Amino acid sequence: MDRTAQFGAREGNDGIVRCDACPVLCRIRPGRAGACDRYANRGGELVRVDPLVLLSRAETAVPLLEADSTFVTAIGAGTTYPDYKPAPFIVESQHQGIDTITVVTEGIFSYCGLKVKIDTDRHLGPETAPVRHKGEQIGHVTTAEYGSQMLSIGGVHHLTGGSKKEGSVTCAAMLALASKEALEVTIDGGATLVIQAGKPPIVNGAPERRMRVGCGSATIGIFAQQWQGHVDEVIVVDDHITGVLTEHQAGKCLDMRAAGIRVRGRRSTPGRYFQVAHPGTGWGGTDITDPLAIIESIDAKTAWPGLRLLMTSTTGEDAAWFELDESLRPTPARMPDAIAATVARIGENCEPALTSVLFMAGAGGSLRAGVTDNPILLTRAVQDGRVRITMGGAPCILWPGGGITIMADVLDLPAGAFGYVPTPALVAPLEFTMPSALYAAIGGHLGAALLLETVLAEYAASALVDPARGDLPWRGSPA
Repeated sequence: MDRTAQFGAREGNDGIVRCDACPVLCRIRPGRAGACDRYANRGGELVRVDPLVLLSRAETAVPLLEADSTFVTAIGAGTTYPDYKPAPFIVESQHQGIDTITVVTEGIFSYCGLKVKIDTDRHLGPETAPVRHKGEQIGHVTTAEYGSQMLSIGGVHHLTGGSKKEGSVTCAAMLALASKEALEVTIDGGATLVIQAGKPPIVNGAPERRMRVGCGSATIGIFAQQWQGHVDEVIVVDDHITGVLTEHQAGKCLDMRAAGIRVRGRRSTPGRYFQVAHPGTGWGGTDITDPLAIIESIDAKTAWPGLRLLMTSTTGEDAAWFELDESLRPTPARMPDAIAATVARIGENCEPALTSVLFMAGAGGSLRAGVTDNPILLTRAVQDGRVRITMGGAPCILWPGGGITIMADVLDLPAGAFGYVPTPALVAPLEFTMPSALYAAIGGHLGAALLLETVLAEYAASALVDPARGDLPWRGSPA
């Protein structure tokens, strides 16, 4: 009998099966699937629609299933809900002579969200501004980090704390992003974005190409020596820290002559200016399209006719060359080849702009009951590093502090790893791997354990076998 049949119960003589794999408790007619499309009624029995996923590290075009090179993931395994029973698969195996247990379950996560890192200098929206999909708020803009803008998507308050529509739209958006699909979102007071894990972000219809080499001050420091002798002043326009070469300590150390060009904004330290313009999608993440607009004054006692001025952004995508005329007005001129080469080098040192999507969740109370009858012992063993946690075989980051709060790059998970239930919540695979002796010590459900060879014999024919990525650690090893 299919292992997922343990989740259902027949109701009457009409063949309807009640699914208790999540709190929705669908009543499924013969030949139909439940609301989540994960479980179906086949001949009066509840079956898991998607196959169990096995990872194999065999280096062949068609992975070979051998016990010492196969890892049973939680994808397609089923859940522990309503949480009084052991996890769907508790697998015994050996790794380098160590008896090992891997507990496999699909967690139903209401307490989960996505952290989205967008490599861009463009202003996407004010910090804390709502992020919307189909008109519903699904998250907000959070802090900007070096060369990247961050979004927080999902979370329990959007899933369950608002309207029914907000919850369902949030859940669908999270599922799409976690499944590596493209999603269009809008930011109040900001940009329209198309974001997809591993792909360049599209900001207001324009794909981003480069992640900045550094802030304006850092760009000055990197390229100052290469500019020496070819230019009299360089201004690197940046929404955060605009750099001015001759005032900057790098210019001072190179004995560059003061140019007398003062930029707008608040002077922080020599050659470093904050707030030279408003945030935007122009030069260096500002609203500037004419770089001369940030020049506040030119000191006639210091500047001179013929002064050579380079203005550039932190990615080199925007750059202009000026020379001061007899009235000390910046006049556009042909950029010398030596300077054009340094601007090209700025671009060369910029990494490709990408979107990164990290799934973050708390593995809470009831899920742990499928592992042990005393969940706090599992929590402590995880926190101590004695238990390895993976998601569909992908490595997880464990956050410090209380509980089991984990984060994983969705690109590391196999295709089809995520699902949903219409409570609403996301469904994600989770595997706990540890030495068998430790599993016994924390009160694990040893009576429900199966040898890996038994699992393969029973499920391999219907399972989906994926080759394990060689750049990730082997999942079957205990912590």
